[in-house]
Amino acid sequence: MKASIISLLSCALVASQVYAHSMMTVPRGRGNVEWWGTCASGFGCHGPCDSKRSKSPILNDPTYPVQTIRRGDTLTISWQRFNHPGGFVRLAMVPFEESDDWAAFNAANAAKFSCYESNCGPDDPNDSYFGHMNGPGDGLCSTSFTVPRDLPDGKATLQWIWYGGGVYYGQPEAGFGEYYTCTDYVVQGGSDLVPRGSLGDQRVWQGGDASNPGTDVCKYWSSNRIEFVGKAAEFEWGSGSRQMKKRFGRGVRSDVYVNAHSVDNTH
Repeated sequence: MKASIISLLSCALVASQVYAHSMMTVPRGRGNVEWWGTCASGFGCHGPCDSKRSKSPILNDPTYPVQTIRRGDTLTISWQRFNHPGGFVRLAMVPFEESDDWAAFNAANAAKFSCYESNCGPDDPNDSYFGHMNGPGDGLCSTSFTVPRDLPDGKATLQWIWYGGGVYYGQPEAGFGEYYTCTDYVVQGGSDLVPRGSLGDQRVWQGGDASNPGTDVCKYWSSNRIEFVGKAAEFEWGSGSRQMKKRFGRGVRSDVYVNAHSVDNTH
């Protein structure tokens, strides 16, 4: 009987991981029908947004609650943990008409990078079934984002990406692909508009997650890059020139933050 109960509990824990996913929840994303509201690269949805610009509710839904923001405003962006640990979140904002273009988001000078488990974590820190601090938990994670000063008045799109997350289908050592959500705003006024790119590199890094509080790093699986292409690391960096990172672990800052110019723009 005891073995049966343990087996049932294990199945329930795995199920909570299997059906988990993630998306930006505050503010509301564009959403989509084809992918049941979410957009995961592992399931064939390759961004840069969860739906195309032409299908955005800001154009097609008269009941959509359009939010008006100003340059320099600080926005609070939230997402549910959905039972998964680890990884990074990147936030980037571009004019609405550029929101189907990966290159535009990747080139954004004012992108914000944070840990996925920012202000959130597992419900029970002592639950080690899937590894240390990898247990279930559906709490709200969050970070802040400052509206760029070089963003002109008009419609604008905020892109949310989660990458480097782990515990795929209940497998503690397995990571999975990226998830994307976009939301659309109207920018009106605020700080004086400056020429695009004139402020230089304005990217912001915020480290420290449930497993590494008060530090400058995040726990991640598989990769700390957004869909890079290239040679095997041993050949890309030269033999012995760089120590290999673990498949999953605490790692250094997101490579996309450290070396943004290496981002693949060929999506």
